[in-house]
Parts: sequence; C-alpha cells; structure tokens
Amino acid sequence: MTMPRAALTTRMQPFSTTVFAEMSALALRTGAINLGQGFPDTDGPRSLLEDAVDAIRGGANQYPPGPGVPALREAVAAHQARFWDLAVDPDDVLVTVGATEAIAAAVLALTVPGDEVVTFEPYYDSYAATIALAGATRRTVTLRPPDFAVDEEALRAAFGPRTRLVLLNTPHNPTGKVFTRAELELVARLAVEHDAIVVADEVYEHMTYGVPHVPIASLPGMAERTLTISSAGKTFSVTGWKVGWLHGPTELVTAARAVKQFLTFVGSGPFQPAVARALALPDEYYRGLITDLTRKRELLVSGLEAAGFAVNRPDGTYFVTADAAPLGYTDAMALCWELPALAGVVGVPVRVFHDDQDAAPSLVRFAFCKQDAVLSEAAERLAGLAARLPR
Repeated sequence: MTMPRAALTTRMQPFSTTVFAEMSALALRTGAINLGQGFPDTDGPRSLLEDAVDAIRGGANQYPPGPGVPALREAVAAHQARFWDLAVDPDDVLVTVGATEAIAAAVLALTVPGDEVVTFEPYYDSYAATIALAGATRRTVTLRPPDFAVDEEALRAAFGPRTRLVLLNTPHNPTGKVFTRAELELVARLAVEHDAIVVADEVYEHMTYGVPHVPIASLPGMAERTLTISSAGKTFSVTGWKVGWLHGPTELVTAARAVKQFLTFVGSGPFQPAVARALALPDEYYRGLITDLTRKRELLVSGLEAAGFAVNRPDGTYFVTADAAPLGYTDAMALCWELPALAGVVGVPVRVFHDDQDAAPSLVRFAFCKQDAVLSEAAERLAGLAARLPR
C-alpha cells in the first residue's frame, strides 16, 4: 500500500527546515544577528575563487563527466592519503552536488523498505528525510549533554537483524562532538557483527580543536564496508557551490552512482577543477582554518557564558550548544522566539534535530562561522541578556 503523502512527510524529518526558515525570517524582520543557520559570511581562499572564474572563462560550463572531473577525483584520493593515510583509488571517488546528495544517493542505493538505519540523534535533518524516502526505518541513539558520549547499551540495542546501514556524522552537527577512537571502534564492531555498511559523513573533518578526527574507514577491516563523504563547502567556505564527494569500495560507489545520476545527473562543472586545486593547498591553510575558528569559538562562548548559559564547548564543527536552563528556560524553542527581542541574536533549538523531544529541551545551537566583528557584536548583545529576562 502506498504511504499517504502526509505520513511520509512526517517520517521524513522533524520540523528543523521550517524552524530554520522562520528563524532566518525573524532575524531579517528584527535586525538580529543570525547565528542559527550554519554557513560562513566570508568567501573562501582567493586562489580558489580565481580558479573558478578561470574555469568559467575557459569554457568549463557544460556537463562534467558523470563520476566527476578526473582532476577532482584524483585530488580527493590524494587528500585522503595526505591527511588520513587512506589508500583511495580515484576510480572509486564519486563527485556529488554537495554532501547532502552523497548522503541521499548512498541511503537510497543501499537500503530497501524494511531495512533499518542506525544513526545518532540529534542529527542533520536530511538523514531522516532520505531514510524515509528509501522506505527504511531509522533507529536512533541519543547523544546526551554535556559530553554527548555514546551509550554502549543503547547503541547495541539499536542494532538488529534488519540493520543495513549505520549513518555516522563526526565531527558531529549540531553538538560539536568528535567521536573518540573507542566509540568508533564500538560502532565498527557492531557493524561487522551485523554485516552493516557505514556511511560516514565527515564534512567537518578539518574543524577539530585539540582532538583528532579519526575516519572510521581507517580502522582495521572498515575500508571495505564504509562510504566516506565530505565536501568543499565547509572546508573552503563555499557552501553555495555544492561540491561534495564520496568514496569507498567499488560496488558501493557504483550503487550510489546509479542513484545519483537520477537525482541531479551532474553539477558544479566549473567549480570542480577549482576545488581540485584547493584540496592541494599547503598545510598552512588548514592550520589557519583551525586557528581562525578556535578564536571565533572563544568569542561566542564568552558571550554565551556572560549571558548565563551553560555552554558545551565543542571539540569540532563550527557550532556551539548552550543550555538555557540556568536562565530559567526549560523550553529552548520559547527562548529562541524571544531571543531576537531580548538580545538581538538568533539561534535554533536543538530539539528540532531530535526524534526524542525530551532529550535536549533547553539546548540552543549557535554558529560561530561568522566574521569576528559579527561575533563580537553578538557576544556584547548576549552579555546583557540575564538582566533583561523576565523574572
């Protein structure tokens, strides 16, 4: 029997997309600083932008090859060897229209109705949507503040005879958690035990602060059962370019490609060669990215702490989660609606990334991928929040 459209929509996701749109509109109406949506307000490296312009002027404006421009596929393979010591064949790299398409292509290719997908909540909102579109069922494991550690008993309980995929995001949006090697080894053991495939969303791979990012494909026995996903949007501050990729075993990449060709066919033609060159930027660029974001993180954290939030300082990504309970708010949604008027800042409630609406009722996510002047102004506005709250 065909699922009614309303029921499918309910299964696809909670209401995060709607909330993002409403909060952004609220920021525009009130003149509040929008720290809700996670995109930078500065452009990427100058060389990257110039390479894209050169590609456009040079005529790279028609359909690129289906799997992606060879130079980019080779650059992804070289990047994985350079940073993570992963041996990747460029023929096993598939270029996608952003990481979101890579996730969709993988889930749609590798699951059928009745299959189950294990993932961690809170989760990036496309996870629920693509799992529902595939007709599969999501089994979530809740990461709880303040440390968002993996509960081994809960994770084991999420696996079963119908488990087909594990959808893993590390560094993790929205919590800023970086999964430890021990946690990844647990995921790997369970995936092997249940013969499950891991789809690893690692788009924030270059954004960790004092802790290592460990690709799960680098663990013993995992390369042959892992599809690894990343993108240029986060690393190079060009989210609008929508250049992503996945790589893994030939048969898994082939399956994802079979779906991808009917999602977008191809995309981002002139941007692909530019990204290929950017991936080879010197180590100074990647170190500078971390230094820059560490400073921005501290700017925002200081403002949130001055406002009275209990802040969960992130180990990765460019998001901070802050608990509004010390301010007297047990409902983060209510605070987020009032925050533009109270402090001139917009955040998003973490509950919109959850199935379990009781898991993080007072947590708010803020993005710090903004200019220093913007973050300083936001911190100054937030610092006076406690004094303006109703008692």
